Amino acid sequence: MKIVVCDPVSPKGVALLKARPEFEVVELGKRHFEDELIPLVSDAVGILVRSETKITKRVIESAPKLRVIGRAGVGVDNIDVEAATNHGVVVMNAPGGNTIATAELTMALMLALARNIPQAHASVKAGEWNRKAFHGIELYGKTLGILGLGRIGGEVAKRAMAFGMTVIAYDPYVTLSRANALQVELVELDELFARADFITIHMPLTNETKNMINAASIAKMKKGVRIINCARGGIVNEADLADAIKSRACGRGRIRCL
Repeated sequence: MKIVVCDPVSPKGVALLKARPEFEVVELGKRHFEDELIPLVSDAVGILVRSETKITKRVIESAPKLRVIGRAGVGVDNIDVEAATNHGVVVMNAPGGNTIATAELTMALMLALARNIPQAHASVKAGEWNRKAFHGIELYGKTLGILGLGRIGGEVAKRAMAFGMTVIAYDPYVTLSRANALQVELVELDELFARADFITIHMPLTNETKNMINAASIAKMKKGVRIINCARGGIVNEADLADAIKSRACGRGRIRCL
């Protein structure tokens, strides 16, 4: 059975597949676009991707033996799940694989925004010592608004509370009991925008979340709000965000990690 590994993944994971004598494992090593990928997976039983390669309807239809698509990560927005389902192909992901790493990265980016670390570092490397120009703020006592209180959002909440932050969250799919267990206040979206000093995004990219952060939503936020997006780029309208940064509606802006 042919297994095609489309994106670079951990060698340990690939080794597990290669250890099975019934599998023929083909590593492509880099992203291939749709027309390039179709002939490479025509006889594949399984496809393994990360976030780079897109498994479209055409790719799925070109692989009649395909039975499973594995996503080495959380989001499956680069896979046409509906087309896979219609063709009897199972789509699987690894939802807990990067939870702690992403939560810690979120806190690192939040601290970098609060303390202007990248800008101050660049200034010192340039031979300057402008302490007043990079006066930061404390996380203590600030309100963090979390968009998406799933695994990652929940871990961010725990760490933010350890810094003495008040944590509120918007997530229409999370129960009140889950929020209470995390000691997080569930609020409506507009209330989160109005109250938060920092906003972190931990939602999948869907039709409902695309461009959720835009000119209209930024207008509802506090002046100087700091936004961290450790989810998908399309959740934030980048042109609207750039305008907000230029007008100083946002603090130092956003640090994004895809």
